[in-house]
Amino acid sequence: MTYEFDAALWLWDARQMDTWTFVSLPTEVADEILELSAPYERGFGSVRVEVVVGRTVWRTSVFPDSGRRTYVLPIKKAVRKAERLEAGDTARVRLTLLDVGAG
Repeated sequence: MTYEFDAALWLWDARQMDTWTFVSLPTEVADEILELSAPYERGFGSVRVEVVVGRTVWRTSVFPDSGRRTYVLPIKKAVRKAERLEAGDTARVRLTLLDVGAG
């Protein structure tokens, strides 16, 4: 299953020493992922994905965020640097579920 959407980058800085950058998945995408991935969830309810932003491709996981009522996708520093993105920018994201339907 593959999804494409635009999302704004935002900072999560709940811990004093760490700052992480994420995008939130659109609600309709998150709802479908929740339904499809339930048997495949990993620790903390995470779901393995492959992501494309610009020319950068990487594998990571999306994580449920109960406060935002969606999944969130971490955008690592190397991706932000390569694609010249920072918090507040909007990125085009292509996200593919890795485990759903496998096997």
